[in-house]
Amino acid sequence: MSDPKFDLVIFGATSFVGEITADYMLDKYGADGPVRWAVAGRSEAKLAKLKETLGSAANDLPTILANSDDEASLEAMCDQTRLVISTVGPYALYGDTLVKVCAASGTHYCDLTGETQWIAAMQEAHEDAAKKSGALIVHSCGFDSIPSDMGVHFLQEQISQEFGQTCEKVEMGVQAAKGGLSGGTAASLINVLKEAQADPSLRKKLADHYLLCPEGHCFTAKQEERARYYSDALESWCAPFVMAAINTRNVHRSNALQDNRYGANFRYSEYTMTGDGFKGSLGSIGMTVGMGAFIGVLALGPTRSLAEKFLLPKPGEGPSPEDQKNGFYKLLFAGTLPGGEVRRVRVTGDRDPGYGSTAKMLAEAALCILDTAEGGEAKGGFWTPSSLMGGALRKRLSENAGLTFEVVQ
Repeated sequence: MSDPKFDLVIFGATSFVGEITADYMLDKYGADGPVRWAVAGRSEAKLAKLKETLGSAANDLPTILANSDDEASLEAMCDQTRLVISTVGPYALYGDTLVKVCAASGTHYCDLTGETQWIAAMQEAHEDAAKKSGALIVHSCGFDSIPSDMGVHFLQEQISQEFGQTCEKVEMGVQAAKGGLSGGTAASLINVLKEAQADPSLRKKLADHYLLCPEGHCFTAKQEERARYYSDALESWCAPFVMAAINTRNVHRSNALQDNRYGANFRYSEYTMTGDGFKGSLGSIGMTVGMGAFIGVLALGPTRSLAEKFLLPKPGEGPSPEDQKNGFYKLLFAGTLPGGEVRRVRVTGDRDPGYGSTAKMLAEAALCILDTAEGGEAKGGFWTPSSLMGGALRKRLSENAGLTFEVVQ
């Protein structure tokens, strides 16, 4: 591919997360700094409004008109850039054509999707094209699933240095988190539930912990997926974690793409920690029942319609800038070795996990993909954050995106 005009383009920049990502890029790298970037969307008026919202610093920010269902416009956009960040969701409804174009044209790509079934479909349809063109395709570069993926990578690195081996059992527990829900995330969740209801075979796929692993992975270890229990490794009662369904699948793909670095019998699970003792036990019961009720409401057509109308945020809505700034998360990773030794690390983020922190992770992952591609050693195809970028991404996230990776004694 000849040298394009831009290093990256934020496609869907007028979406809720797209605007936050553009604001981060503008504040961190400027409109005319060393990173050549642009914003893209389907509406010229909305792009103009976005630049107005971003302030005078965005006056010279280039804009591109492109529509998710117009392949020619997406091809024209990709011709102008080395990489596309996509924030247009639900991806199962609006994301197919862009991935197709990027894979075919050799344009690198990343997004923030948590739609497991869609990722699997894109891998099956376009991985051969991406390998041929050299395009680096990296899904789930937000809270789904960078903290989980990079947290396991960091823990295994520490264990390897201490014991000369990696760990075949890791549990992640959400110690604390504060954040909100956007209309786009709600729409993605609802779309997955609708697809699963309409297609029984999809329900079976979604239950497969190795759905995203490449063919021939040979993993057969039975994964733990408990409703509630006491974890000795995390030293806490635990309840289900809503993002586990996507994060665990991405972590297993990372293991496969790193030549089974975590072991052929690697087991990984995620939970929400509710604390020790009687209070923690009650908390795990309440959280488990509450999550089951929430999913039940969304799974039934009539109650789902009511929730969409009165409970869930609408597309374009989400946490306020103040709430994003005041948000945070703390994730504890515990690895248990065959001899019973337990080692722990913690990953923390300094913003609302799904938006304020996600926007920074997404932008820094995009820039790290470009650095990796510049190195010339990475082969085209569908990657995960840790399997493609490893420690280089952790360094960028620590220095620029407000994440910390620490060993817990």
